[in-house]
Amino acid sequence: MRIALRAAQDAAARGETPVGACVVDPATGEVIAIGANGPIGTHDPTAHAEIVALREAARKLGNYRLTGLTLVVTLEPCAMCAGAISHARIGRVVFGADDPKGGAVLHGPRYFEQPTCHWRPEVTGGILADESAELLRGFFRARRGKSAPEAPAGT
Repeated sequence: MRIALRAAQDAAARGETPVGACVVDPATGEVIAIGANGPIGTHDPTAHAEIVALREAARKLGNYRLTGLTLVVTLEPCAMCAGAISHARIGRVVFGADDPKGGAVLHGPRYFEQPTCHWRPEVTGGILADESAELLRGFFRARRGKSAPEAPAGT
């Protein structure tokens, strides 16, 4: 989780929402991939930390199936990321802070509990939750009063 927190700090330094993730092989402890939020800088709405880490792990391993690996992320995954986790066949998800508004594991749609979910990882939440949540709170506290970026014309 400390590696994911560092990735989240890197995202914040680039003006992205501070969420970080890493894919780890629990058998060896090897960190296979690290991801940080990047939708703003990459102009890619799917560039959540989890997706970035899953893509990098799949590329490095030469396989889109990441069975038996652990995804560590600083914030409860959203529905999009939960779907990607399921498709990748991740064995375990470890996350920091709960996300009552946008999360989809313990909150919202509870994706892994749905009958249409074809792969259900083991889930552990609350790991370094206070540090993860404080990083997010501090980021948004600093942003208060600043206007959101304008949408491009024609959207």
